[in-house]
Amino acid sequence: MNFSLSEYEIDVENVFRNLSPARLYEEALKKEKGSAITADGALAVRSGKKTGRSPSDKRVVSHPDSENNIWWGNVNIRLEDRIFMINYERAIDYLNTRETLYVLDGFAGWDPENRLKIRIVCSRAYHALFMHNMLIRPTEEELKNFGEPDYVIFNAGRFPANRYTEQMTSETSVDLSFERKKMVILGTEYAGEMKKGVFTIMNYLMPKKGVLSMHCSANEGPENNDVSLFFGLSGTGKTTLSADPQRKLIGDDEHCWTDNGVFNIEGGCYAKCIGLTEEKEPEIYRAIQFGSLLENVTYEEESRKVNYDDNSLTENTRVSYPLEYIDNAKIPAIGTHPKNIILLTCDAFGVLPPVSKLTPEQAMYHFISGYTAKVAGTEQGVTEPQATFSACFGAAFLVWHPAKYAELLAAKMREHGSEAWLVNTGWSGGAYGSGERMKLSYTRAIIDGIHSGELVSAKMEEDPVFGLHVPTSCTGVPAEILQPRNTWKDKEAFDATAKKLAGLFQENFKKFEDGTSDDIRSAQPIAA
Repeated sequence: MNFSLSEYEIDVENVFRNLSPARLYEEALKKEKGSAITADGALAVRSGKKTGRSPSDKRVVSHPDSENNIWWGNVNIRLEDRIFMINYERAIDYLNTRETLYVLDGFAGWDPENRLKIRIVCSRAYHALFMHNMLIRPTEEELKNFGEPDYVIFNAGRFPANRYTEQMTSETSVDLSFERKKMVILGTEYAGEMKKGVFTIMNYLMPKKGVLSMHCSANEGPENNDVSLFFGLSGTGKTTLSADPQRKLIGDDEHCWTDNGVFNIEGGCYAKCIGLTEEKEPEIYRAIQFGSLLENVTYEEESRKVNYDDNSLTENTRVSYPLEYIDNAKIPAIGTHPKNIILLTCDAFGVLPPVSKLTPEQAMYHFISGYTAKVAGTEQGVTEPQATFSACFGAAFLVWHPAKYAELLAAKMREHGSEAWLVNTGWSGGAYGSGERMKLSYTRAIIDGIHSGELVSAKMEEDPVFGLHVPTSCTGVPAEILQPRNTWKDKEAFDATAKKLAGLFQENFKKFEDGTSDDIRSAQPIAA
């Protein structure tokens, strides 16, 4: 079990490799303040000051071998290799001062032809257990023959970056070098940085091979060739709608699409649990058991029962658990080519149809746009919905220009005959404040109509502003709901709001125009 890290210039006596969850529980309870076993058997931990990712502190090394492949800007901030090595040495120095270190080896990607070998070096049992859940766990034989990893993540998150080092803007720095095949974490103990670091690596390497990496959930129906992908930002229903008792879950967050089909990148799930109840999210609730990891939740001192409604530590309370803790999970997490691509949006303006069928060009456009809307009321005096755009429904993790992923998506859709849909889980009958949120039962009926094939053959009408093809009927959904203009009392207000949202789409898309084709640009809505 003891392991040497001398190849990384780390000389610590107690280095434990691939401890079992039970051993990691013991280590955390002995050495990490705030750790406790909850009534359901999960390990509750605290992530310190940072309870979410720090995207403004993410850095990618600028190197001649990858320079021209990377979408530089606010998502991928340039870092000199010299500065990377300063931070790497700082992390190594810190890790060398620890009495105990943990090493975790695992795979990213269920497809053996496309998986990466990932090694985690960390000083917290919490981080080792988290990645034990989130990476794919090798068999004993695979561990014996694991060999050299493809990438190593050095998590020294308890130790800050030096704010006075060039190119540093805070005590937090999350640095990635594709050429050195290393990632260094300083100044944040939030475990999600490791998960999304692995995803960022896959987002760079997979498109180089013609494989589309995607921030989406995926499930599979009882028939062959019945895989659906669900894209959507937070609050759109990606997790809820992909959790279907009639369909097997391939994964809830990160996937790749190859020439052979789709595969889950991860070995586990990382779900939000604020307000969690068994009634609302039975699959997630039942997955909280021994081996699961609860981040930043509160619990009753004596009973150790978790209060999932308490956001006193953070709104971003989370649970991590192995994929097999979901009753209807598909193991291995691999599926055929997707039959349906479902883009989810929560339109708080209340003007997008509940469901629309997309052409490949429209699919590319809406994929690059990654639209949803936040409701008003977050700031004093704000009375209207706020549009939010995140390229490819996961801009924070992209490496290439978004058009690279969109073109791959369209090419694979055309080759394999996948249908694309835009599903609005937001408001109907008016914008937020005057209309009502779309009933979940209607949205589930729409998803059922997509899966059954009913909506593929349904009669369609074209939306005059967005150019979307809208079904005129769907079992379980009132016909008047399908055309949003019909649900507004003030038709002129609807028209003005629709054109306003179209204008926001156009304004957002300006930053992508230089890197996109005429086909994608042709799918823009009409603002005036």
